[in-house]
Amino acid sequence: MRHFAIATLILALAAAVLAQTNAPAATTSNPVVSTVRQLEERQSKNLIGAADQMPADKYSYHPTPEQMSFAHLVIHVVEANNGSCARIAGEQPREVKLSESDSKDVLTKAMKDSFAYCEQVLAKADDSGLGTAIAVPGGRTATRAAVLIYLAAGWADHYAGAAMYLRLNGLLPPSAQKPSH
Repeated sequence: MRHFAIATLILALAAAVLAQTNAPAATTSNPVVSTVRQLEERQSKNLIGAADQMPADKYSYHPTPEQMSFAHLVIHVVEANNGSCARIAGEQPREVKLSESDSKDVLTKAMKDSFAYCEQVLAKADDSGLGTAIAVPGGRTATRAAVLIYLAAGWADHYAGAAMYLRLNGLLPPSAQKPSH
């Protein structure tokens, strides 16, 4: 049931991305990777925008003791991007040493770097290996398609959390702001 919910979320995200384009839908030989590329473009702007927008003194903020701090959320995004994109590329995940006590500048740069890495990986990826089994954390395997879907679903989940943290601090998340002309 959980996989069905994740697949439904991904389809809804993909529909939202496609609905936002002005051009008619084009046929592509790589519909899955192309959609994930589109999602990455939007979600990287939102997540990086949220990290940039959160004041440095609020990086330690967490709504309840049980919830992670905003800094931890940024680190989690960096680790998820680096790990998932490395697996999609067939590489070993790069290890980045980050701490919740690192400065906002260090953490936002790491997030920007992780999205740049994912962009490089996705630019080279195609749908031909979607069924390939790859190792994932916990000693399990998943298909490359599953890792792509989990990556995109993770961006949506992480941005929802970041947007909530911003709103709880009286800030309007990037996706809710009116575009400047």
